[in-house]
Amino acid sequence: MFKRALTLVCCTLLFAIFYVRADGWDKKTVVTFSQPVELPGITLPAGTYVFKLADSLSDRHIVEIYNKDENKLLKIILAIPNYRLEPKGETVMRFEERPVGAPEAMRAWFYPGDNFGQEFVYPKARAVTLAAETKAPVLAAPLTPEAKPEEMAKAPVETVAPPVKEEAVETPTEHWNAPPPALEPTPTPEPAPVPAAPEMPKTASPVPGIALIGAFSLCVALLLKRLS
Repeated sequence: MFKRALTLVCCTLLFAIFYVRADGWDKKTVVTFSQPVELPGITLPAGTYVFKLADSLSDRHIVEIYNKDENKLLKIILAIPNYRLEPKGETVMRFEERPVGAPEAMRAWFYPGDNFGQEFVYPKARAVTLAAETKAPVLAAPLTPEAKPEEMAKAPVETVAPPVKEEAVETPTEHWNAPPPALEPTPTPEPAPVPAAPEMPKTASPVPGIALIGAFSLCVALLLKRLS
C-alpha cells in the first residue's frame, strides 16, 4: 500500500499536467505532459494534447487523442467504464508503475465530477508485458493499429493477470519410480582365535642320572675284577 502511494506521489512530481479547458459533452480535456507517456498503441512525447470521447453509440467509450491545435488525430483508443466511489473536482489520470527509464503507462482517465472514467484497453501482446512489469491486471483486446471505432466496440475485452511465479516442487513419484538402492553384502565374522595349549614346565636335566649310572657300573666292574 505504501509503495503504491509513493508511486502516485512520484507520478505527480514527474508529470506536470495542466488542464486548460474541459467540455462536458465530449469530455474534452487539454493536458500537458512533462515526460513521455505510453497509451495503447502509442507513446506520447512530452507536450500538450487534447483528450475527448468520440461520438459513438456503443456502450463502451472510444477515446480520441489530438495534437495541441486539434487539427491532427493521433490515436483512437478503446476504453471501458472505470467506477470510482468519490468523484473529484478536477481531471484525474492514473498511471501504472513501470521499470526505471520506461515511459509511464496510463491506465485510466477521469473527467471532473464523473463517477465513471475511461480505463484504457491495450493490445493483447502489450497487455501481457505490462501485467508482468507492473504486477497488476491489464485490460486487453485483439485490436490492430488500424481498427476503427465500430470494430473496437465489438472487440471482446479480457483481463490479463500478472503471471504467478512458479516454484519447483519435488514430487514423491520420483522416489516411487526410482529403483531400490543396492544392498551391501553383510561381512562374514572372522572365527575366534583358538587359544594355544599351555606349555608344560621343563623337567630336571638327565645328565646327573647318567653320571650316577656310569659310576655304579664302574664300581661293579672293579668289584668283579677283584673277585676274579
